[in-house]
Amino acid sequence: MRNTLITIIGPTAIGKTSLSIKIAKHYNSEIISCDSRQFFKEMNIGTAVPEQEELTAVKHHFIQNRSIFDDYNVGEFEKDALKKLDDLFKVNSIQVMVGGSGLYVDAVLKGLDNFPKVDDVIRKNLTEELSKEGLASLQEKLKELDFETYTTIALDNPQRVSRALEICIGTGLPYSSFKNKAKVKRNFNSIVIGLTADRELIYNRINERVDIMIKNGLIDEAKELYKHKDLNALQTVGYKELFNYFEGNFTKDFAISEIKKNTRRFAKRQQTWFKKTKNVSWFNYDTPLTEIVNKIDERLTHFN
Repeated sequence: MRNTLITIIGPTAIGKTSLSIKIAKHYNSEIISCDSRQFFKEMNIGTAVPEQEELTAVKHHFIQNRSIFDDYNVGEFEKDALKKLDDLFKVNSIQVMVGGSGLYVDAVLKGLDNFPKVDDVIRKNLTEELSKEGLASLQEKLKELDFETYTTIALDNPQRVSRALEICIGTGLPYSSFKNKAKVKRNFNSIVIGLTADRELIYNRINERVDIMIKNGLIDEAKELYKHKDLNALQTVGYKELFNYFEGNFTKDFAISEIKKNTRRFAKRQQTWFKKTKNVSWFNYDTPLTEIVNKIDERLTHFN
């Protein structure tokens, strides 16, 4: 089995896109994106979609290929990504995947966890509680029922929190107890490259990126999307805070500071998730490309 998928992981704003393009060029491959925020064509600035120059430098897949009005989940992405990889491997036995959405990365590399079906009434009750009491109520309930999931899940994502609670309530067992069981065997080898840096540097890069987003028109982009603010795709950092600004709940400066704070929290959760990923070759964010490629080549020799 010579087909190999090189996956680049790490927290937001650390330089994954730049590295993935360099590696894809080196191996003459294309790129599978598994950033769940970048699927949607209406969300451009706030999701840090690669620049047009970057998108044309190497062919990318699963960037702005969906609409915010589409229902799209990790299970569908898993099927779509594996099908695309089958096609790409026919052309080149080495391909590249990049993204900061840990669940989506795991879905492609290992397959999804199998969760038992629970009563639809539970979902309905949680939806009603979310509407009446707010997300904080569900977060506290998850903290009580499954602290492990509470510390790793995207707590600002109502769908993820509700889903975890469905399993906890419906089975009487923690959501986390159903995770990380034996996974399926993929028809390709896997090499995972992780980028890391000191926390202060990551946070500074995040703050700078948010400032650039604001300068590039994020507020106007959010205004265009505000009328659709209840859609699931828009329950995300960078938009929710500005929606609160439009509604008079936040000042403009406070909304921007909240985007920075919530993005930093998101990066911390990414790091927690990826630390649990096995067999990762970790590199500092500014490691020379040659050093990373040498490590990849070393791993590739074991597969041939």
